[in-house]
Amino acid sequence: MTDIKSTIETFTKLKSGVKRLTLTDFRNYKNMRLQTEICPIILTGENGSGKTNILEAISFLTPGRGLRGAKLSEIKRICSDNEDEMPKLNDWSVAADILHNNEEYTIGTALQHSIKEDLDDEGTRAYDRRIVKINQQKITQQAELGKYISAIWITPQMDRLFLGGTQPRRSFLDRLVYAFDLEHAKRTAAFEHLYRQWTQLIKSGQTDEYWLKSLETDMAASGVAIAAARREQIARLNTFIEQEPDDIFPNVRLELDGIIEKMLDTNPALHVEDFYTAFLAKQRRNLLYNDYIDGINRTDFKVYFKKKNMPAELCSTGEQKALLVSIILAQTQCQILYKGFVPVLLLDEVTTHLDDCKRDALLDKIRALRIQAWITSTEPQNFELLRHDAQFFNLKNGIIF
Repeated sequence: MTDIKSTIETFTKLKSGVKRLTLTDFRNYKNMRLQTEICPIILTGENGSGKTNILEAISFLTPGRGLRGAKLSEIKRICSDNEDEMPKLNDWSVAADILHNNEEYTIGTALQHSIKEDLDDEGTRAYDRRIVKINQQKITQQAELGKYISAIWITPQMDRLFLGGTQPRRSFLDRLVYAFDLEHAKRTAAFEHLYRQWTQLIKSGQTDEYWLKSLETDMAASGVAIAAARREQIARLNTFIEQEPDDIFPNVRLELDGIIEKMLDTNPALHVEDFYTAFLAKQRRNLLYNDYIDGINRTDFKVYFKKKNMPAELCSTGEQKALLVSIILAQTQCQILYKGFVPVLLLDEVTTHLDDCKRDALLDKIRALRIQAWITSTEPQNFELLRHDAQFFNLKNGIIF
């Protein structure tokens, strides 16, 4: 056994995952409670039965907007006590007892209505926000959740990850970075906020040079830090894949195609910050006629089938799914190796586009890693390999059997 495999095995002996999940007015669930073990959890049922909703609820135990990227208001259960009445939207909450390296914690998150002053209208306006508690103590930064639980997911929408625009791939990569750098999400949010301010200021016709330069300086500092974190994660995954090639799934080569990331290959960060600041200033005029401004918000995450030296977008549908699984498996093991605790896998219809050999290989790898993986499917017969090693739940109309 290699040192890497031995280290991973040491950490997987320390259990991490969800022990009990409670949903209230979440999507199609009025009240739901599920007791689980730290093992594969197989959720089967017809389309629309609520399988993905359970995975989404678990994703809300981690920082961010969940695996669907939904608005908070979209998650509320729609209900009506009387068919003649208009349906009403109930607030939602998710609570869980989790294990983190054998230590037990309670995490709760919920929708909260708030009101704040609207300076433009000289009044107030209502808005929704998400609150989070750990062991009954309210926390102000969602990033704190990353210290207790981590989740990696694959959804059917990601089957076209390599074929569409760059934004979904960039978001996918940034989620991989979050697990290693808890400040990465804060930096990306800060950059987006600064970028919106900068864009609005320029398009409004205002020419406050001091304000513009201040925004550009802050954008450059945040942007270079984001690019550096992405580069570090890509290097970490490529090194792991090189040292521990997979025996079934295709090995990948990962690259970043971005002007700032490439500059960091040969230049110190401070030099790149100065360049980025000046570059943004030169792009002010272009922004008036074209929303496309190059920089870390346009970086592409490139994936190659290593053996064929072929970009993922030119691979078959089955190969693309296998490449995605390969990245997820490498990320899972890297997190165990470098972070010292096991992530939860959320695999929504993951067996679609995988042949029988790769499907069983994936299930066998999950079993060998002894991790908690929540897997959905309409076909329970696909999981015969795990019949003695997993918990099976069947769902119908939001009811679990």
